[in-house]
Amino acid sequence: MSFKKIGAEEKSSKRPSLLKKFQGVFSERPVEPIEVEPSILRRWTRRDLLLFGAGALATLAVGGSQLPRELLQQLGLAESGTTGPENKWLLNQALRLDDNLATALYSQHLVPTYSKSQITLLKNNYNGATPDPGYIPGWRLTLGGLSSGWTVSLDIEGLLARHQIHDQITRLVCVEGWSAIAWWSGLRFDDLLQAYPPVSQAKWALLESSVNLDANGNPDPYFVSIDLLTAQHPQTLLATHLNGKPLPVEHGAPLRLLAPMKLGLKNIKAITRISYTKDEPPDYWEKRGYSAYDGI
Repeated sequence: MSFKKIGAEEKSSKRPSLLKKFQGVFSERPVEPIEVEPSILRRWTRRDLLLFGAGALATLAVGGSQLPRELLQQLGLAESGTTGPENKWLLNQALRLDDNLATALYSQHLVPTYSKSQITLLKNNYNGATPDPGYIPGWRLTLGGLSSGWTVSLDIEGLLARHQIHDQITRLVCVEGWSAIAWWSGLRFDDLLQAYPPVSQAKWALLESSVNLDANGNPDPYFVSIDLLTAQHPQTLLATHLNGKPLPVEHGAPLRLLAPMKLGLKNIKAITRISYTKDEPPDYWEKRGYSAYDGI
């Protein structure tokens, strides 16, 4: 058996090939081009910019909220002579920006629908005490802020006779953390808008319930505001029936809002008045620190 001695020249000639193989293991592969439609790319860019801006401003608001009130007043970010949490103004502004972005991006998305076999129990979650059913015989729906300049009063029989009834099985989501799938029937809010057009430039609807009670059974009128994009949504109903039967009192008889893209606190029960306005109207829970959008 013979051994061949490898000289220095042979060693040096093999080094480049070995080095090339070694480098090839860890080298980056060429980037494969991905074709994207220009319209999609523009949409992504706009959405990313909006979300980035929202995140940046929210971060600024939270960080700025930790500054002393005296400094915030000097910067014009807090009213002088006021009391209360130093972060209220900035945090409210950040919440408002988040609401506006959510409205722009998600107000028209469709929520999932379900089959009757998936229906679950819907709990009575009245805000306060469940009212006595004695109000139902004299119930009327009043419409204000109409283009005609008139105020219209309707009863439940007239609503049911004039408008087509639609069915949908959707999930109602509560801010408290529970949800339920229910079969709702009623007229589309958009059909009411078509039958009784709101005043020109109207962007909001104020929905009120005069029969709402507090936990002690005292009158506590409930009211919510929704933008007209939400009112015109194809899944937004003025519900009259639950699971194929007329609404019971605990679920808002005889007429309630069913907007499944909103949290349950927006789905006002026993509506007695709807008014259309150009400016955003007050909202029961927003006045108590909740989001005005309340979407899911």
